Amino acid sequence: MGKKVEKSLKGEKNQSAISQDEEDPNKTPEPYNCTGNFQADFTELCRRNSMAAIPPVIHRARPPTQAAPESSKPEKGKDKGKSAVPEPEPEPEVDPEGENAEPPPKTYVVKDKFEYFKPCVQVEMENYDKPETVTEIYIRGWKIDDIMMNTLKQCWSVMEKLHTINLWNVGLNGETLSIMASTLPSIVNLRTLILDGNVVTEENWHELITDESPVQNLSLRHCGMTDKGAKSIGEALGTVKRTNTKLVTLNLAGNQISDQGAIDIANGLRMNRTLMSLSLASNQIGDKGAIKLGEVLSRFPLSHEEVVERRKQKSSMGSPDRNKSPPPSRRADSKDRPGSVRSSSQHDKSDKSKQKQSAKTKKDAGKGGKEAPKEEEKHDKSKGKKDDKAAAKKDSKSGKEGGTSSRKAEEESRKTQHRGSISKDKGGNTTGRSSGASLVADTKNAAKGKSKGKDKGKPSQAEPEDMGDSSFINPLTDEADFIDGQLWVPGNRLLINLNLSRNQINEQGMAAILKAMQYQTTLALGSKSGGTGLMRICVFKNKISSEHDIVRKINDIMLPKDPFYKPPPQTPEAESTS
Repeated sequence: MGKKVEKSLKGEKNQSAISQDEEDPNKTPEPYNCTGNFQADFTELCRRNSMAAIPPVIHRARPPTQAAPESSKPEKGKDKGKSAVPEPEPEPEVDPEGENAEPPPKTYVVKDKFEYFKPCVQVEMENYDKPETVTEIYIRGWKIDDIMMNTLKQCWSVMEKLHTINLWNVGLNGETLSIMASTLPSIVNLRTLILDGNVVTEENWHELITDESPVQNLSLRHCGMTDKGAKSIGEALGTVKRTNTKLVTLNLAGNQISDQGAIDIANGLRMNRTLMSLSLASNQIGDKGAIKLGEVLSRFPLSHEEVVERRKQKSSMGSPDRNKSPPPSRRADSKDRPGSVRSSSQHDKSDKSKQKQSAKTKKDAGKGGKEAPKEEEKHDKSKGKKDDKAAAKKDSKSGKEGGTSSRKAEEESRKTQHRGSISKDKGGNTTGRSSGASLVADTKNAAKGKSKGKDKGKPSQAEPEDMGDSSFINPLTDEADFIDGQLWVPGNRLLINLNLSRNQINEQGMAAILKAMQYQTTLALGSKSGGTGLMRICVFKNKISSEHDIVRKINDIMLPKDPFYKPPPQTPEAESTS
């Protein structure tokens, strides 16, 4: 009996210790490692953060697909003698109690009152049987604070299939936006980010499109963005030193961007050659902003900083063998000394010592009063030349015995000397070696273009593909025109969609846009490289009337380029006349 009592007491002590450990709030739990199952990870992290109400993870609602009606044709070989007219169905008897009433339609789902407005996370999956295949996440209408954003950050970083995040009107601020921006590089397959309806006073939107961010489609509609946020986005799109090479579409509709913000965005488009669609609809852009956008789309003069960077790019493109051999010196051009560098061997040292001794003896003889005749001087000179030739032959023999390195060095130096003489005869400067080349010489080399590259086998300076990164097109290396002391380069022709509707643009700004469209049309006819230019532009509902002559000309130019435009079918009368 005593042993049984002791065992029962020990068991009670162990159970009490376990319950104390479970109920101990000061004990730090082990860190949770997310598995990629968004529903399980999100629920567990919310529970660990002691959230009172955990938002459920549900499938995004979609309209149901109706099944095709079955054919009412009779089967072959059956009911041949019967008529094909179907018999009328008997009318259903009306049940006063409603027991045989028709079921509700399946085109919608009825929920309880306010159930629709409760916080939830809607997801789309590739395979609904596999919870780790979440591809899209939608959160709408409830506030995401710092704790919730950190929870989502841990879940998103391990989701391999996630490519779309849509957070509509979730009350983001500068801190939560920074937390979200820090986790974007870890979401490898993320392509689309939609943050419409989030008014952030800090306006640190540029953190979403850094070099490490994989975002290609960004939507910031109705975010209360001012010129401050537009300036940061313009700098993130492109500067002289760096450009964004991943963002393809940018939607800034419904904000408070004025002329200055449009100018800053246009400055970003000077060097950017990746963005293809830009929407600035429903803003406060006037003529100044429209003129700047038109200038960037047609052609623009380079600033001093851009000219300096252009020269650096040109020099790196024009001298591919700069690191192979040094440039020829001025002494190599002289007739007394050969262009190749002679190796300092023992034969050279002995020849030099002999020449010094002969020179000393001649000086001593001159001091003694005996002057050598001219014939002896000529004989000595010819003898010295023969000695030099003999020494050169000995050097060549020793070079053959020791290896072919000196011969290769001589050949390379002669080639570089020959190239330098050719470039000096044509352009006045050695290609890619003089940093102080004038603007006129720069434009002449760019205007000649591909003909030089074909004739001499050198890379053309006007081709952007010669740069180190072939996927990025640097506009500074494009052909330039020297006009009134400035270098003018073609504008952005990679942007194919521009929306400027519902702004404050008048005749002056619209005329600048028309000029840009005309320039792009003529430029596209002359060259096939560098992009197609704008294919679609929206300028309706501005201060200028849609019936104005300028607007009609813009529509006439852009209508055939619109990929969604379908020309009306020709009538037989029109075909006969044509």
